[in-house]
Amino acid sequence: MSAPTHTRPHPATRGGVDSRLPWWAVALPTLAFIVLLALILNPTDAQAASSDPAVTHLVERVQQLIAR
Repeated sequence: MSAPTHTRPHPATRGGVDSRLPWWAVALPTLAFIVLLALILNPTDAQAASSDPAVTHLVERVQQLIAR
């Protein structure tokens, strides 16, 4: 005896996505990418060693990026 198959009530969509992303699902990864790219591409901050703690340097860098 074969089992009955269940059919979808609505036909499947072709090529499109039915759900929409919230604004922050695009904005946050984009912002993170831009911040990391800015940190990598700024050669003036590439020093072998510094006397500043890493957290202080990070906070100063964030302040510089926000001020732009």
